[in-house]
Amino acid sequence: MIKPEFDLEERTARFAEDCRDYFNDLPKTQSNIEYSGQGIRSSGSQAANYIEANEALSKRDFYMRIKICKKEAKESRLWLRLSKPISEKEIEKDRLIQEAIELTRIFSTIVKSNK
Repeated sequence: MIKPEFDLEERTARFAEDCRDYFNDLPKTQSNIEYSGQGIRSSGSQAANYIEANEALSKRDFYMRIKICKKEAKESRLWLRLSKPISEKEIEKDRLIQEAIELTRIFSTIVKSNK
């Protein structure tokens, strides 16, 4: 059995793509429009900041970027929670919220293990 490679850069990018697609499929209510913009930005930001962390110029820069990743993953979870999808998208919403929780935990562990 081949063990799958763990690629956090790919995982964060995929989360951002999945959030983009989810938010774009929401009904166009006033609140969903606002939450969608915020959710797309925060999910993309955690992915972009993880790339920047991997290219950090110093340990301090690395930790700052990882902390931003954690903050943006938590924020993504909020926008997902507040969104109102059609009933067929509730399972996708729950899956994305769970992924945001897992990413937050991963980033927390990275910060704690490198202090």
